[in-house]
Amino acid sequence: MEDDDFDGGNFEVGDDMGYLENLSSEDDNPNEKSSLEGTDIIVPSVGMKFKNEKEVFEFYKNCAYQIGFPVRKRNSKKGDDGVVRYVTFTCSREGHRTSGANAVLKPRPTIQTRCKERLTACSGINGIWCINTVHLEHNHKTRPSKSWLYRCNRQINARVKRQLEINDIAGIPLHKSFNSAVVEAGGYEKIACVEKDCRNFIDKVRRLRLGEGDAAAIQAYFSRMQASSPDFYFNIDLDEDARLRNVF
Repeated sequence: MEDDDFDGGNFEVGDDMGYLENLSSEDDNPNEKSSLEGTDIIVPSVGMKFKNEKEVFEFYKNCAYQIGFPVRKRNSKKGDDGVVRYVTFTCSREGHRTSGANAVLKPRPTIQTRCKERLTACSGINGIWCINTVHLEHNHKTRPSKSWLYRCNRQINARVKRQLEINDIAGIPLHKSFNSAVVEAGGYEKIACVEKDCRNFIDKVRRLRLGEGDAAAIQAYFSRMQASSPDFYFNIDLDEDARLRNVF
């Protein structure tokens, strides 16, 4: 199954089950009690105010984490001043995949189930963001126990990134570095990332890391620039493997 938001475990799609069947699709009364009252989940409601767009998304993402579904930004609109004034956040299973010419011969599985769960917010003249539309209805099962596996909730902290990079330079296989990080964090759920995230990070680091001989090529290029322009100055510090350490 292709799923940009979920890695690992069995995730069922297409189940007709909402977690808020008794709520209307739009909450017109921000003070009205929710069917989730009695739990620790704060349900989004029309009229809630936030300092900025990021706070709105973090609030919605935290709610989704507790309920058990992935979220994403659907779209946004800018005002006449070029600043974003309107956003829509949805369940990541909103929408549907457009069928291509090869869909009949080779159909591609998708997690998109036309889910209607969404939240819209806009900012006023004073810069305060306010929720103006809330739809609390899923057409699929939600899995709170799997929330940590969704891409929107996964991240690699700075300490783990540093250790992965050091281990990679030392020649330690990535799966061993990842397992070590999991043990140190106290479990898979506490490390907040999966091995795929770590592998993608290391691949990016390797692409950015100058290989043997690259620094010498840069030095030769700077030397040619200096020959053509006496005012050009540079200073490069190389290590024993001719790799760039510092450049001015």
